[in-house]
Amino acid sequence: QLQLVESGGGLVQPGGSLRLSCAASGFTLEHYTIGWFRQAPGKEREGVSCISSSGDNTSYADSVKGRFTISRDNAKNTVYLQMNSLKPEDTAVYYCARHVGGPMCVPPYDYWGQGTQVTVSS
Repeated sequence: QLQLVESGGGLVQPGGSLRLSCAASGFTLEHYTIGWFRQAPGKEREGVSCISSSGDNTSYADSVKGRFTISRDNAKNTVYLQMNSLKPEDTAVYYCARHVGGPMCVPPYDYWGQGTQVTVSS
């Protein structure tokens, strides 16, 4: 069964860090570009970052550039999102998704994880 499972979310103070993981099962992650997205209450889902299948190319939303780092370990079938200098506005449910193909990071994405909650608050 094809699955993406996110983990690593939690409650953190402003300025703190978290590392999210996106573990794949049922398919070989190294063949796919993977994206991270987030959705805050009352807001639309937004793209945060994505990484090419090889890991050579990455992309970030302006709001997280310089603070978040995406990486992947294809041997572990896992993609990571290191989040530093977290701000209250980073509070959201974070999702990873498998890119179908075409221009890097541009939708569509076909499989999504269930999400992991990140809350940044003092």
